[in-house]
Amino acid sequence: MSVIQPQPGIMDIELYVGGTSSVEGVSDVVKLSSNENPLGTSDAVKAAHGKTGHNLHRYPSTDHAELRAAIGEVHGLDKDRIICGVGSDEVLQFVTQAYAGVDDEVIYTEHGFSMYPILARMVGAKPVVVPERERVVDVDAILAACTDKTKIVFIANPANPTGTMIGGNEVARLADGLPNGAILVHDGAYTEYVEGFDGGALLVGARENVIMTRTFSKIYGLGGLRVGWGYASREIIDVLNRLRQPFNLSTIQMSVAEAAVRDQAWVRKCRSENARMRAWLAEALAELGVPSDTSTANFILARFADQDEAVACDAYLKSQGIIVRLVAGYGLPHCLRITVGDEASCRRVAHAVGQFKAKRNAPEDA
Repeated sequence: MSVIQPQPGIMDIELYVGGTSSVEGVSDVVKLSSNENPLGTSDAVKAAHGKTGHNLHRYPSTDHAELRAAIGEVHGLDKDRIICGVGSDEVLQFVTQAYAGVDDEVIYTEHGFSMYPILARMVGAKPVVVPERERVVDVDAILAACTDKTKIVFIANPANPTGTMIGGNEVARLADGLPNGAILVHDGAYTEYVEGFDGGALLVGARENVIMTRTFSKIYGLGGLRVGWGYASREIIDVLNRLRQPFNLSTIQMSVAEAAVRDQAWVRKCRSENARMRAWLAEALAELGVPSDTSTANFILARFADQDEAVACDAYLKSQGIIVRLVAGYGLPHCLRITVGDEASCRRVAHAVGQFKAKRNAPEDA
C-alpha cells in the first residue's frame, strides 16, 4: 500500500501556538497573553450582533459590499481596492498563494510575526529571515537580502512582539528599493493604536507594489469573530479575490465589523486608555529594573537580564494568576510580552513583578 505524502515543505511548518488562556488550579486569572482589548466592544457592536441573529438562515453576500463601503467611508479609501478576510491572516495567505511559490523567497525580520514563515512554507517558498537593529525593522538589511527570487517582503508596523515601528519615509524607501515583481506587505494589525497613523494607505495609493492589511481583532475587540481586510491596487485585489472563498465571511462577521468601524468614538476611547496604561506599566516595570522599548501597540516587551529570569518571572506570574507571553520563539528568550490590560490588571502585573524581583534578589540567608 502506498504512503500518502503531503506536498513538499508542509511538514516543515511549525504549528502556530496562541497565547495561554488558563492556569491549572488558579481561578482568578488575568489573561494578558494575546493582545486583546480589555474594554471589549462598544454598545453599538453588541447591538449589531444581536440584530443579525434573526437572519442566520440566509447566506451572506459574496462581495462584502456594505462592509467594504463602510471601511472606505471611514478611512477615505476606494472600496473597490479593499478585500475582506477571516482575520488579516487570511488576506496574508491570499497574497502568499498568489505571488509566491516553489523556489521563490519570502523575506521577514528576525522578530517578525510567526505566521510569515508558515505562510511561505505553505506554498513551497523559502522563508528568509533578516536581522533587526535593536528590535526595530532594518530597511537596509531587508534590501541587502533581496534577490531576483524575492517575491514578498513582510513587515509588521507597529511590530509584534516588539511594539516598535518605522516611519513612513523608511517604509517608502523599502517599497522603492524592492526588486521588480516583489510585493511589500505592510501588516498593520496595531495601526489604530498610533494616533494619526494611516497604516500605509498613502503608500498604497502611490505605489503598485504595496498592500496594507488591518484587523478588527485588536482595538475593535473582535478577536472572537475573525475579520480583517487589505488595501492594494485594483489589479492586486482582483487577483486575491480569485483565491477567496465566496462565503468566507458570515453575515454576523460583516454586520458586526461594519458597526465597529463606524464607531470611531469607541476607537478613540480605547486608544487613549491604552496609551495611558501602557505608559504607566512601562514606567512601573522600568522602576523595578525591567526595561522595554517605547511601544506603539497595546503591549510592551519587557526585557529581563536573561532567559532564566524571564522564564522564572513567567512561572511566578502564572502562580499569581497572571498569564503573559514567553517569546523565545520570536528570538527574544529574555523577554515577556505583556498585553496592556485595564488599570486593575496593569497594577496587578506590576505588583507581582515587584514581588518576584524582591524574592529573587533577597539574600539567601535572609
